[in-house]
Amino acid sequence: MLSSKYRFHSRGGVKYTYKHGKTLRSPDLSLVFAENSRGKTRFAVVVSKKVLKSAVGRNRIRRRIYEAIRLNFDKFKQPRDYIIVVYNSRLKDLPFPELEKSLRLLAHDSATQ
Repeated sequence: MLSSKYRFHSRGGVKYTYKHGKTLRSPDLSLVFAENSRGKTRFAVVVSKKVLKSAVGRNRIRRRIYEAIRLNFDKFKQPRDYIIVVYNSRLKDLPFPELEKSLRLLAHDSATQ
């Protein structure tokens, strides 16, 4: 699991990132990112009830994504705020290497912008 110092702790930062950030989209998820002045990278994962009704399933998706971020933290080089929004419930059962691959692609695309 990703350390809590790299996660959002209030809604203010999330609102700011949605309002001022740029969005990259893949078929299953999107990455919203914005520069921050805190000097460290922060993450949030959003899984709506529209995606999956079960809280257990939503939490499983969230935990898997946080773990993929932790393992690929060096790909997110700049101090930014990142919000990962999940659009597809298939991420719950998607093989972990494929999940990592889609996150790495979004991270690579965000580094070029």
